This record gives sequence, C-alpha cells and structure tokens, in this order.
Amino acid sequence: MASPAKRRRMSQLYLITPPRITADFVTTLESALEAGPVSALQIRLKDHSETELLELAPSLIKVAQSRGVAAILNDSPELADRLGCDGVHIGQSDGRVKDARAIMGKDRTIGVTCHASRHLAMVAGEAGADYVAFGAFYPTQTKPTDHVATTDLLTWWVELFELPCVAIGGITPDNGAPLVEAGADFLAVCGGVWLHADGPAAAVQAFAALTGDA
Repeated sequence: MASPAKRRRMSQLYLITPPRITADFVTTLESALEAGPVSALQIRLKDHSETELLELAPSLIKVAQSRGVAAILNDSPELADRLGCDGVHIGQSDGRVKDARAIMGKDRTIGVTCHASRHLAMVAGEAGADYVAFGAFYPTQTKPTDHVATTDLLTWWVELFELPCVAIGGITPDNGAPLVEAGADFLAVCGGVWLHADGPAAAVQAFAALTGDA
C-alpha cells in the first residue's frame, strides 16, 4: 500500500479567522488570500455577538468567495445558510449532521470536530459529514486544548477512509511537516498565519512551500 502522503492529494491550507476582528481585518484577509493558495476560510468570530457577526461576516464571505475560497461558518447552520456560506463547521455540541444537512442542502459542506476520537470521526462520516477535523496537534492559544491528537490518528484515517480529514491546533509553517507527511488533507490554521512574525501574507507563502503549492 502506498504511503498516505503519496496516495492522497497534497495538503491544502484552511484558514480560520481570529476570534475577534475589527472592520479593517478585511484588508488583512485580502492580502493573505492573494499571497498563495487557500482552500477554505472558516469564519469563527467567537468573541463577537450574533449582531456583530452578521455585520462583519458578509465582507469576509465576499472576499473569500470572489477568490474561489470556500466560506465556512463556525457553529451555526442556520446563520451559515442565512449568510450564503459555502458550508458550516459544527462541534460535538452544535447539533447533528443530519439536521445541519437539512438546512444546508446536499451541495454545501459540513465539517465536524472529532477531537482525537476515531469513534467520533467514524460516526460523523456515517452521518454524512464532508470532512472530519482532528486536534489539537500542538499547543494553541486560540481555544482551550482539552484533546490532544497525534499523527498516527491521521495515518490511520487516510489509510482506511476516503473522507477528507483536517488537522487543527497550533499549526505553523515550522511544525506542519509531520501532519503533511501523515496525510492530512487540510491544515486548519489561525494564529500560525495571523500572528506570524513576518505577517499573514508571508505565512501563507510559507504554508504553500510546505504543502507543495508554492
């Protein structure tokens, strides 16, 4: 059997917004998306109210979609549908895949947080998720780290299942290589881009080099 990294397509960058942004973040986002290949943007504005989210998200969605980047909203299928997003990402406490599918329809993406659990990932796949997300792989300040995943989880998944998997948690251009080698379809990154010492555009370029998209 071919190794996962050879059998699967190369990893792709999946950006996640900071939990709190200002209106001028859209300019930073444009710069990042123009610096290199980005597959998806997850709009995860945890530190904003729903009213603020509804004000801030449309411009982010427009910037992403105009560049061929899928706009994925975190947590709420209802708001994702209302805002015209390309998909939704739900956690284990955000409802069932079946219910999200009824809202989003068959052609839009539904991703599911599965922590470090093989069981949760298989359940999500059987329920009709479009991708499963594993993590955290490294320490992160973006959110509390209650679950720690290892690369053998990615290797196990890609050897057995065709459903794409996302690696998340503290990923940077400097530590992402083992995840790429293990077969992660997507690297979900927040601080590793927005807090990069040389700026978000440089970070996107570094990830492109890491994943072979440069």
